[in-house]
Amino acid sequence: MFSGINQLLGRLGDHPDLGKLLLRLTVGGLLLFHGEAKIIHGVGWIAHLLAVRGLPGFIAYGAYIGEVVAPVMVIVGLMTRPAALIIAINLIVATLLVKTGAFWDRTDVGAWALETEAFYLSGALTILLLGAGKYTLVRDMRLQ
Repeated sequence: MFSGINQLLGRLGDHPDLGKLLLRLTVGGLLLFHGEAKIIHGVGWIAHLLAVRGLPGFIAYGAYIGEVVAPVMVIVGLMTRPAALIIAINLIVATLLVKTGAFWDRTDVGAWALETEAFYLSGALTILLLGAGKYTLVRDMRLQ
């Protein structure tokens, strides 16, 4: 019985390119909400956090690249692997900047305090490893 269910789901669900598209749309689409907040409210607070740590404030503008430009590139399939790398780097920097010391913390409902950051980072790294797949708006393979 279980092998029959497994075979059926294997036939219905054996669509790796559709899975890549779903992953790209999820990671890129959800990350755009963070980018929208940066567009609306600016990155001044990030520049302040950087200045407190002795880093130049202009680095804060990288949030626009990592949370707006790169997610759009991932969604459409343009330079997907480099864009995913930018997202991963953005997530690491953001986590170190904002959530330093929260590695062992839990939320009130028992979730890991860094699970959102871990989701985005692992999603970006997975996209980096898998590439765009065949469902993209970019047809030139050299630009995927």
